[in-house]
Amino acid sequence: MTDPAMETVDSFGMTAERQFAEVWSRTALSDRERRLVLLGLLVGQGLDEMTDVQLDAALRTGDLTEPELREVVIFLTHYAGWIRGARLNGQVEEMIERVRQSRAAGDPPGCGGQAGSIR
Repeated sequence: MTDPAMETVDSFGMTAERQFAEVWSRTALSDRERRLVLLGLLVGQGLDEMTDVQLDAALRTGDLTEPELREVVIFLTHYAGWIRGARLNGQVEEMIERVRQSRAAGDPPGCGGQAGSIR
């Protein structure tokens, strides 16, 4: 048995999780609107790993549909540049396929993707 006083506490992680929860629970924007803003920011900054997490969450939560994600690719390509747009296109198509396979296998929502947390 581990002495609780000797356990490592991830105070940064706990604080960040609480802050994210508070930001995502505000009511002025919907989760869908937040997801769109966040995707634009992540793609614009070239943060591919975080983009994958948000694409996965968008599909699994129903915040964005497959056609809507494809439209996001077209839109962001014109503003974030062709290189980032092409990379995003690949990410979207790969995530769509991954989520389809997960659903076909009967995985519950939120399982099988890269996202540890849907937000």
